[in-house]
Amino acid sequence: MIGFLIRLAMGAFGLWLAAELLPGMQIGGVGTLAAAAFLLGLVNAVVRPVVVVLTLPLTLLTLGLFLLVINAVMLAIVAALLREFTIDGFATALLGALIVSVTGWFASWNFGSGARREVIVIKRRR
Repeated sequence: MIGFLIRLAMGAFGLWLAAELLPGMQIGGVGTLAAAAFLLGLVNAVVRPVVVVLTLPLTLLTLGLFLLVINAVMLAIVAALLREFTIDGFATALLGALIVSVTGWFASWNFGSGARREVIVIKRRR
């Protein structure tokens, strides 16, 4: 449960950072930010795998760069579902998806796939 909350917080941080850096992306408030982070996780878990499989030839043809477009579309879907989350255009969605992806990658790298931090304690015997 704590791992889920950490990943949700990191997703929310990525969305907040994208909204702060990009003038064409606005998030109405903390509640909208939390809802957007939750919905983005849900859309990435349910819709994104289907879209990736359906567009696999195009993704292979572009050597994986089409995945950036897919991420932008997933972010646009979330923006379409929430009234207080707006994205002005495709370029903003693409850059926003890139920022959210990089923060998500950093979170996975830093906290691991289980979103846990493990510590090894070595005790010396005297």
